[in-house]
Amino acid sequence: MAVYQRRTRVAAPLPEVWEFHSRVRGLEALTPGWMNLRVESVTGPDGDPDPGILEAGSRIDASMRPFGVGPRQRWTSVITAREREDGSAYFRDEMEGGPFRRWEHTHRFFADGSETVVDDRVVYALPFGAVGEAASRLARVGFEPMFRYRHRRTRALLE
Repeated sequence: MAVYQRRTRVAAPLPEVWEFHSRVRGLEALTPGWMNLRVESVTGPDGDPDPGILEAGSRIDASMRPFGVGPRQRWTSVITAREREDGSAYFRDEMEGGPFRRWEHTHRFFADGSETVVDDRVVYALPFGAVGEAASRLARVGFEPMFRYRHRRTRALLE
C-alpha cells in the first residue's frame, strides 16, 4: 500500500479545529472547487439523516467530477473511528465504494499551546492490480495540490 502524509500548523485551539472537522460542512469547505464535490447524503450511525457530528459509523455518499471532465465519480466514505483525548483527537474515514481499491484517511489533531497541528495520513491502493500498484506513487501528484489546498483553507477559515 502507498502512503501520503501532510502536516500543518493552525493558529487556532484544538476544540475549534476538531469541531470544524467533525461536521460535513467542514468537508465541503475544504474540498477544492475543481473537484466539483456534491454531497448526496449523510447518515449517522443510528440511521438518522444529516447528523450534526460525524460520529463513528456515519456514512457520507458523495460524487465528484474533477475539473468538470468525464462522468461523476461516486464515493462512499464511512467514519470507522473517532476519538478525542486531552490534547489530541483523530478520526478515520474509509472508502467503501469509489475509484480506489483502498482508501483509509486518518485525520489527527494535536494541541500545541493555543495552536493545533493537523496531520493527514492516507493509505491507499489504486485499482488494476500490479499496474495500479506501479502507478500508485504517481497518485501523490494529484494528492499534493488537494491537501495543500485543504491545509491552506483550514488556516484561512480558522485563524
